[in-house]
Formats: sequence, structure tokens, C-alpha cells
Amino acid sequence: MQSSLFRRAGLLALAVGATVGLSACAGGAGTSAAPATSASTEESGTRVALSYPGGVLVLDGESLETLGDFSSEEFTRLNSAGDGRHVMVTTSAGFQVLDAGTPGAEPELTDLVFPASKPGHVVTHGGKTVLYADGTSDSTIFDTDALLASTDELPAVETIPGVEAHHGVSIALEDGSFVTTVGNADGRTGIVVKDASGATIAENATCPGVHGEGTAKDEVVVFGCENGAIVFDGGEITKVDAPDQPYGRMGNIFPTDTSALVLGDYKDDRDAEGYLLHRVAVIDTAAKTQTVVDMPEGAEYTFRDLARGPEDLGYILASDGAIHVFDLEQGTFVDAFPVIDAWEGPAEWQDAHPAIKVSGDIAYVTEPAKNAVHAVDLTTGEVVKSATLDHTPNEIALTR
Repeated sequence: MQSSLFRRAGLLALAVGATVGLSACAGGAGTSAAPATSASTEESGTRVALSYPGGVLVLDGESLETLGDFSSEEFTRLNSAGDGRHVMVTTSAGFQVLDAGTPGAEPELTDLVFPASKPGHVVTHGGKTVLYADGTSDSTIFDTDALLASTDELPAVETIPGVEAHHGVSIALEDGSFVTTVGNADGRTGIVVKDASGATIAENATCPGVHGEGTAKDEVVVFGCENGAIVFDGGEITKVDAPDQPYGRMGNIFPTDTSALVLGDYKDDRDAEGYLLHRVAVIDTAAKTQTVVDMPEGAEYTFRDLARGPEDLGYILASDGAIHVFDLEQGTFVDAFPVIDAWEGPAEWQDAHPAIKVSGDIAYVTEPAKNAVHAVDLTTGEVVKSATLDHTPNEIALTR
């Protein structure tokens, strides 16, 4: 991206503990499914970061042995930094850098913090990591792999100033263009796309409650709306209507870079109580269509329970305790793997409840009711490893 578009700043680490509160987001701090770009992932292997009230654990992805236990704030959010080694811990001061370690280096919750007012979404794509501050709507961008070379200071960043503060998200595309949400204290309405010079090339204001971002095959970008989705493809924005009107919300998006089909959560009743959902959405980014499919009977889920995995299939951890395998091309559920005990939805979205993250063929599933985490081979459905923790796991992030 050209420097004329950005305000460049070398940010200094701040002490954690500022009084700015975390932004409320029942949709995850980051929804883009981008693989780690660094060769270091071959050396480090997967590490599993788990938040708990007042701290963060780091586990070895193969043995599930606890490698580190760090004190933090009462509630934190976790997101992969995208480089195969680091995790962003969302605190009241900003985005704190957790080094998950390698076989030759112990994990460390560093003193490095990307400062942000009401830190929110983290998006990794195309070798860039974007940190969004809800309190200012500023987007902080850095080269994803730069953290690997920064041991005692933050890497250089590029900051795109926000206009009106709102709970939003941004993405930097490979051609230097920049896509960000539009909104203010009264609500969110859509997106705007700027080229590398800062000129607006596309915008759309027909996406009420815009939330979540995902990048599918051929770098087609999808954002969820309260009445469907919007798709940015080839310089143009297309609104895709939900089958339920005026309300059919998709707020969290699960793509792969090898499929034109995007999986999303789906809520069809604005006034429904609780956080359990009973339908899933599929956006065809090539055809610019949306379909909605019912979950199997007795199986519901929350925003933490969807993932993509082998063969671009969808994997939904449901309230019946099973991972339900969803074929997006067929629009049908094709298998189910029992993993944990049945569970009920949370009273508040921040409350600990089961979650799933996938690395390669392995899904990592939390079971807060038992202070447990499980590794599941998605090609067979076998639980290959389980561990009991000293704390109740809440958020989960993987290094790759």
C-alpha cells in the first residue's frame, strides 16, 4: 500500500490496564480464515491458546500439554496473528502480543501492545494483519511476518484513520486496496472500498448491521448483513438478499481460499432469546446467492461453533455434543462425530461455552463444563487426544 494512503507510525508498547473497555461482539474478533504465511510454522507446530477468567493458557497442539499460563484481564479475546507463532490478546489497552513459542523457545505473554481504543476485530489476509479499534474506527496494518523479527519492539505499522467510531472491521487486499465498514454510534450501514491512492472505488450502504468479514476463492470478500450479505468482487459490490425478510442476519463468516462457497451463522428472529442458532447460511460468491439450511433436529450452535476443514467442508459443533459435517456444495449434512456432552447455550455471549477451531485435519474443541479440551481428527471423527485443564476455557485461538 502506498504511504499516501496511510499515516505511518512506529507504535510503542503500552502497559496493559487502561480503563477503556472491550467492545461487545457476539461474533468473534476475527472471521477471516487465512493460513499462516511463514515457513516458521513448519518448525513450531500448532499451539493452542485458551483464555480463562484472569489468564491465558498455551498448549502444545499435539500433546495438549500446558506450556504456559499467564495472568491477564478478567475477560480477554484471542485471535491468531497469522504468522504461525503469535496470538493477539484483546485487552483494555489494545492488542497484546502473545508469543506461543516454538520447540526451542518457551511461550511468553510479551509487554508489546498495539494500542487501540476498544480493540475489536483482527483480520489476516494476503500477508497483512489488520487490527480494528472500535473506539476510533482506526485500522492498524502491519506485515504479518514482521512480528517474527520483532522481539523487543512492535513492527512498523500503517494506520488508516477512521471517520466515525463504530464496531467494525477492515481488510487489506493484495492489490493495495482497502475495504472497511461504514457506521457510527447509531448503527452500521455498509462498506467502502478505496484503492492504494485513497480514492473511493466502490461503496454500498444497503447492509444494515454489517458485521464479520471473509475472503473466499479469487479474493472475493463477503460481509454479513441483518438482511443478507454484500459481496465485493472484481471492483463491484453486490447485495445478496437473505431468504427471510426483513430480518435474516449473517454476522460471522467462515470461508476458505479454495472455495467460492462461504459458510455463515444465521439468525432469522430478531427477538429470539439466547444465543443458540438453528440454521446456517451459504453464500455462493460466484453466483451471488444465499441459501439457508436447517441444522439437524436437536442440534443448535453459537458463533463460536463453526469452522471449515478438510475438503472445504463445514464443521459445526452443536449443542448435542457432536461435530456435524456440512457439505456446502450439496447443502446437506453428511456426517456427525460425537465429541463432548450435550450443552446449553450461554446466558451472555461472553460466557464460557463450547468452541471449535481447526488446523489442517485436526479440530480443537473446548468443553468448559469439564475444564477440558479435545483434539479431533476430522477425517475419521476420532478424538485423538483430550486434556483436563486447571481452568475453565473460554476463547480459543490457534497459531496455524
